[in-house]
Amino acid sequence: MSTVCKKTLHILGVWPGGLGGLPPWELFAKDRTFSPLFRRSRPPPFMRLLPAPLKGVPGLSTAAALAVASLPLGLMALQPTTSRAAGAAGAVLSRQSFVATAVQRTAPAVVTIDTERTVVSRSGGGLPNALLNDPLFRQFFGIPRGQMPSPSQRTERSQGSGVIFQSDGSILTNAHVVEGTERVTVGLQNGRRVEGRVVGRDRLTDLAVVRLQGQGPWPVAPLGNSDSLQVGDWAIAVGNPYGLDNTVTLGIVSSLNRNARKLGILDKRLDLIQTDAAINPGNSGGPLLNADGEVVGINTLVRSGPGAGLGFAIPINRARQISGQLINSGRASHPMIGVGLDVVRGDQGNDLRNGARVVAVQPGGPAAAAGLRPGDVITGVDGSRITGPSDVISAVERAGVGRSLRLTILRGGQPMQVPVTPGEMAG
Repeated sequence: MSTVCKKTLHILGVWPGGLGGLPPWELFAKDRTFSPLFRRSRPPPFMRLLPAPLKGVPGLSTAAALAVASLPLGLMALQPTTSRAAGAAGAVLSRQSFVATAVQRTAPAVVTIDTERTVVSRSGGGLPNALLNDPLFRQFFGIPRGQMPSPSQRTERSQGSGVIFQSDGSILTNAHVVEGTERVTVGLQNGRRVEGRVVGRDRLTDLAVVRLQGQGPWPVAPLGNSDSLQVGDWAIAVGNPYGLDNTVTLGIVSSLNRNARKLGILDKRLDLIQTDAAINPGNSGGPLLNADGEVVGINTLVRSGPGAGLGFAIPINRARQISGQLINSGRASHPMIGVGLDVVRGDQGNDLRNGARVVAVQPGGPAAAAGLRPGDVITGVDGSRITGPSDVISAVERAGVGRSLRLTILRGGQPMQVPVTPGEMAG
């Protein structure tokens, strides 16, 4: 048996001679074989993790110390202690999840948004006027000559979620939650119900701001930084799916910068956070939280059917930018350069694998003024490589109206630099 093995067994109390009453860290320090690792006159950190009754016990082996110190903190908290208060505190810490702490920080600011709108049905139950004017049809159904069925009206009610993000009672939610609404009623977690007013909504980003009309103070949710998110981070969705108030689901951030066009949503300009936290009808407009309880996204849609279980949220940094514009002017500004783009395909007589091909140029638009032509391939914007049309749209959106961009394009196989200044998108 090697000298190191014998000394190890001796220290652990298995080899004859025991520890001689010395604490294990002192014995390690005195032994030349192990002293480089234990040059200290006080217990090493793992010994300080031991419960109080076990500290200072003569002959406690290093193996036992390491075994006890390696227990999960929750189990160590349940070990016998000399202080009942310390034992109770340890038990509570071991049972409370970080999700509960995160939700407690934000949940009071999560609201239910009930909307009402009047829907007018066409006269004749949707039948075409040509049929209603037919004499045989009118005679068969007994409709008097010159009399047309009056249109019918009904009140349509729907529900969504939102989150209070400013102390003046401003609420972030989805544009589709309040689209066409005539009355908005906001329900708070404490049971209070307050009338709300739509300050502005933006169809392209599916964001809207609603302001509470009652007297505060109002609970306010802390906003995080969506740019600091990483794939694999915890994601907590809070909302009111199917009218079930204050529902919490847990998942992770599955992907970042998921372009809405890749999901078949062509009328939105969004790079979304993808999560597997359950987002169901009624969750729309509610917050997506990080592990610290900060809002990092606004829940907007869920993919059902094939690929079910995929939820998506608008990054809070984007929502913060759009909400500021809606509050200041009632509308959001969206830049554009006036081009139609398509992916680059290998069957178009080139060897390109990345880029965005220009298929149309708007007459009189910024791209036309810059000299872009159909057939040009955009391969870079301000030095960043372009892999597809969504990268160009995102770069233009980040630049904003009036800030010049430098496009790298290929025209007839020759690289060119083209400066272009985005303009305001009409409507």
